[in-house]
Amino acid sequence: MTRTVLAAGTVCWRRVDDELMVLLVHRTRQRDVSFPKGKLDKGESMPRAAVRETLEETGIAVTLGANLGTIHYTLPTGGEKTVQYWAAEVTEAAVHASTFKPNGEISALEWVSLSRVPKRLSYRADRELFEVFARLAARDAVDTFSVILLRHARAEPRGAAWPTDRLRPLSDSGEHQAETLVPMLEAFGPQRILSSTAERCMRTVAPLAHHLHKTVRVQEGLSQDLWDTGDTAELRSAIGKVVRKGKNTVICTHRPVLPDAVRELALATGTLPGDYLREAAELPPGGFSVFHFSRKHPGAGILGVETYPIKH
Repeated sequence: MTRTVLAAGTVCWRRVDDELMVLLVHRTRQRDVSFPKGKLDKGESMPRAAVRETLEETGIAVTLGANLGTIHYTLPTGGEKTVQYWAAEVTEAAVHASTFKPNGEISALEWVSLSRVPKRLSYRADRELFEVFARLAARDAVDTFSVILLRHARAEPRGAAWPTDRLRPLSDSGEHQAETLVPMLEAFGPQRILSSTAERCMRTVAPLAHHLHKTVRVQEGLSQDLWDTGDTAELRSAIGKVVRKGKNTVICTHRPVLPDAVRELALATGTLPGDYLREAAELPPGGFSVFHFSRKHPGAGILGVETYPIKH
């Protein structure tokens, strides 16, 4: 049985004199024009691969924006290939820092205006994917921020060993999960990290905070202890502030709190209810869901959700 090849890539964009430009790559051996993409390394996540491959092919460092979907096609060998794509804004600093030189894999980079992209792409699958990006651009919603709701990693079982449940630490497998999360979460460019007051939540985001040189903002409103009292006012306040700031934010909390946190995200952005919101809150230990919002029009609702369970 032929195994499906997994890959990930980006549709990189920037504004030049108020015109939206998209980055295309000219591949040397294939002599075609496409988007930056590449196969996953062993054990690598899709988000991490998309960021890494973009950097390797173009010399441009990016973080991921809205998920644009997945394309499938048959390889010349007869196997199947699946590629997941994200929009990714390219800053002027990243452009100037690029060390790209034509090589045996990529012969050239080309910044193309939005209207010219379909004609330049070599493959129909890429053009269909680009239509998703173009629809976001038409809604002035390509400039996005993300809110990541993260359930704390696997913790030690409840018991007499811990004076209060709030002090219960992560298990050894939970500590491993917390380390595994770092490159996955980093791909989405977190600018702020919020955590419940519980030890298991703070320990879950500690490796990420250390890696990014960020301070974890600990908030009682995200705790299960306060949620157990029936008081969700502080949770609503915390979520509302995150949406108002419009910055990429990781929020680490607890399984019982997650459905209410998702509901508050929906309420804060005028999002219509649906089963997808319930599913996004049903996370295993260490799992997370990424919610994407328009930076200019957050009241337009959730643009997309992607969910990542983490292996124990």
